[in-house]
Amino acid sequence: MAALEGLEFGKSDFVLLDEVNIEQFMENLKLRFENAHIYTFIGEGVVSVNPYKQMDIYGKEDINAYRGRELYENPPHLYAVADAAYKAMKRRAKDTCIVVSGESGAGKTEASKYIMQYIAAITNPSQRAEVESVKNVLLKSNCVLEAFGNAKTNRNDNSSRFGKYMDINFNFNGNPTGGHINNYLLEKSRVVQQNGGERNFHSFYQLLRGGSDVMLKSLHLHNDPANYVYTREGAVTTTSNNDRSSHNAVLSALNVIGFSEEEIHSIYRILGTVLILGNLQFETDSESVRVVGMGDVSHIAELTSTEPDNVTKSLLYRTVATGDGEVIEKGHSEKEACFGRDAFTKALYERLFGWIVGRINAVIEVKDYNPVLHGKNTVIGVLDIYGFEIFDNNSFEQFCINYCNEKLQQLFIQLILCQEQDEYRREGIKWQHIDYFNNQIIVDLVEQPHKGIISVLDEACLSVGKVTDTVCLESMDAKLGQHPHYTSRKLTPSDKTMEFNRDFRIRHYAGDVTYSIEGFLDKNKDPLYQDFKRLMFNSSNPVMKEMWPDGQLSITEVTKRPLTAATLFKNSIVALVEKLGCKEPYYVRCIKPNDMKSPLLFDDARCQHQVAYLGLLENVRVRRAGFAYRQAYTRFLQRYKMTCVYTWPNHLMETDREAVEAIVTQHGFQDDVAYGHTKLFVRTPKSLFTLEQERAVLIPVLVLFLQKVWRGALARMRCQRMRAIFAIMGCYKRYKVKVHFWEVERRFANVCNMADYGKSVEWPTPPAALTQFHSITQKWRAWQMVKNIPQSDMGAVRAKVAALGALNGERKDWGCGRSWERDYLVRDCHRSSSNFILFSQELRNKDEYNQVIFSGFCRKMNRFNKSTDRALLITDKHIYKLDPKKQFKVLKRLPLEVVTGLSVTAGVDQMVALHTSSQDDALLYIQRGELCPDQDRIGELVGTLIDHFTRSVATVRGVSGWVRPSCTGLPTVSRQVVLSWPG
Repeated sequence: MAALEGLEFGKSDFVLLDEVNIEQFMENLKLRFENAHIYTFIGEGVVSVNPYKQMDIYGKEDINAYRGRELYENPPHLYAVADAAYKAMKRRAKDTCIVVSGESGAGKTEASKYIMQYIAAITNPSQRAEVESVKNVLLKSNCVLEAFGNAKTNRNDNSSRFGKYMDINFNFNGNPTGGHINNYLLEKSRVVQQNGGERNFHSFYQLLRGGSDVMLKSLHLHNDPANYVYTREGAVTTTSNNDRSSHNAVLSALNVIGFSEEEIHSIYRILGTVLILGNLQFETDSESVRVVGMGDVSHIAELTSTEPDNVTKSLLYRTVATGDGEVIEKGHSEKEACFGRDAFTKALYERLFGWIVGRINAVIEVKDYNPVLHGKNTVIGVLDIYGFEIFDNNSFEQFCINYCNEKLQQLFIQLILCQEQDEYRREGIKWQHIDYFNNQIIVDLVEQPHKGIISVLDEACLSVGKVTDTVCLESMDAKLGQHPHYTSRKLTPSDKTMEFNRDFRIRHYAGDVTYSIEGFLDKNKDPLYQDFKRLMFNSSNPVMKEMWPDGQLSITEVTKRPLTAATLFKNSIVALVEKLGCKEPYYVRCIKPNDMKSPLLFDDARCQHQVAYLGLLENVRVRRAGFAYRQAYTRFLQRYKMTCVYTWPNHLMETDREAVEAIVTQHGFQDDVAYGHTKLFVRTPKSLFTLEQERAVLIPVLVLFLQKVWRGALARMRCQRMRAIFAIMGCYKRYKVKVHFWEVERRFANVCNMADYGKSVEWPTPPAALTQFHSITQKWRAWQMVKNIPQSDMGAVRAKVAALGALNGERKDWGCGRSWERDYLVRDCHRSSSNFILFSQELRNKDEYNQVIFSGFCRKMNRFNKSTDRALLITDKHIYKLDPKKQFKVLKRLPLEVVTGLSVTAGVDQMVALHTSSQDDALLYIQRGELCPDQDRIGELVGTLIDHFTRSVATVRGVSGWVRPSCTGLPTVSRQVVLSWPG
């Protein structure tokens, strides 16, 4: 860290000062501020000095530089503290919190925003949509809460006028899953009155200066804040905020968070109502009071969705229930009407702010969370609460704010200074006690039951009769006069800085503050007439109705007296401190360098005062003398036992302390640790970082080892399952084969006695393993039936089978049931058989063919639809067209190889078309013969040709489908068989 910053910029950690005294502390703080190094460590906390200017140290590169790094590796920064809190939460699954403290104008709000931005930037690396949505809402909520809860004061242009504590929930892998916002003591009195040079809440000026003309017209407003009583004081006040751009940013943020258009419009209708209410005036007419200008009343009724008469009645009258249950209306005086109006406007704005916070919480709260399914839910809390305030006129609000800071200072003292030193003594660690101021006595002055200031205020508020602020001050003087941190003008008459019967003074840890008792009782009672509550509850606007649930009570209903404002605030602060106390705290202590908001001026006295009351010097002394890290032996051993050979995986020593000593000895940290009764104390972060670094190196090795073992176990289980599966599959397959054979045997048991030898028996569907075998079995059975056919009949059988496949059922009667003779010319030429036999012998000798494939009488048809009687002779070499009237003269001889196919019809006719490669097709009508006039010879012609081509000459390549022949007189549909010659 020193190498990164250089000694010319001072010590980056106050613990490294040569001597721990106020002079060196202030010298180092000033040197760093003048060199634009506004952050300085105190151990794990950081001191921040407001630079009053924008600094380029919050970009993406800076975020990456601090992500996952240890504190001492980088220069001091808010990001270092935020990352330390995040790592502690993620590593140890422990809730953490970041407390941002300091007086008003010290830069607390900006610091909390940078912390939120850093946490949002380092989470959700996988860019999951639901996590991104949560992050966007968390970030955008800052913009909305600043607009409605911050204001310009004389010390700060963006002063938080409410306290905010935000819990961010994280899942087991460190991604934000939701959150919750707690708000404390909104300074609602600012709505109706501001000090000179200050402004009302930002929201009013953003609306008036940034709202569109259409929006302002719908709200009956003008764009000049000077036109309204509540914003007139701040209308001429200059500020660094741009109201117009801020208004657009707020509208965008409301949409991102999830506010509906109706809800957004209702929010601005309430703002408009508050502004118009502030301009209402009352006058006394004889004995009654009336509103001046009923136009504003109509506008208020329209904006609040109520009736004008009800608005007027609520402003001018108060409904009271008597003891006997009678309800009467009591008219206001002019002063009471003004008081009621102001109380109503303050309540309107306070409830609006509370509803906005509740609406944001409803969006970002963790939904459907189950620790069993989703793992441990851890939390990082970020506290941004109003700082200590000392004004010229300090009222009830400053009293509550300063009490809150006393409680937070007490928490800091309790955790850092008191508990830490007590723990050293309890654990038996040698320790020299460091003195510090414990402000418990001031806290007791304010909150002690029956004696504290809050108790006195509550007692005065609950008293019967007219109890004034002065009477209350007298009661405080009587009960607290002996307290060393309380005084008043009556108790110290010589102190002319206080006035009689008005002022009292408390010696706070941050300095003496004089409070004016005027208005304390009214603000503590926080009175609001029930008429206003009923008016808003009866609004037809559902959003406004939701804000006033207590308006449903009838005036005659007896209700429990509500707690006072001071008691409510005290209870909420006590709960906040308890919530912070159960988390591991990280501190950001903000210091205001000057009251002029100058980036160059360092007011030594002003800063030294803040250093003193923040207890920073005592913090340095404790950190310097103490230990940076402590952990129970069991948990330390559990986290770091893998770094030592004597403790991994389990040690054999008598106690965990001995095992921890073995780890420390192996790493050589003996001089940097101390052994307590139950805990190990490590003095410097470097030793701890070395352990963390070695652990980070070993974790992947251990993970790989566990993965190897588990993957081996998974592989073995998978192998066992596969073996079992294969065994079951084998048995099942064998069973299915057996079942199939049993079924085949059953179905074909008696086929020998059947007329068709089992042709009509359906084969069972085989299992997948027997598909090929099933096909072979069918062929085998067919062969078993065919092998008994005489060899002399095999040619006819083959031809019929060929015809059956080629015709494919297209011809119903194709001669399957008769014997095929093939050579019908010999049989049909009974008159001239000797001549034909002689002719055929001569032809055989001449052309040397071996056999006659088919012969018979036919009629040849030409293109002119003329027919002549012819004889067809097909041998294994040629096709002959003969003239039977001229001694079977050869009219045409075609080589058999030129025939490419033949076409037949689907009817009972005997027509056939022979196709040739020379496009010289022949259309013939096969004659049935005189002896058998009903014979169908087409099937025989097709079958014998295909059988011949299949066996000896050609192969049947396929069936081309239906064709339409070009010859006239032929039926329109035919079956074509394509024949292919080799080569």
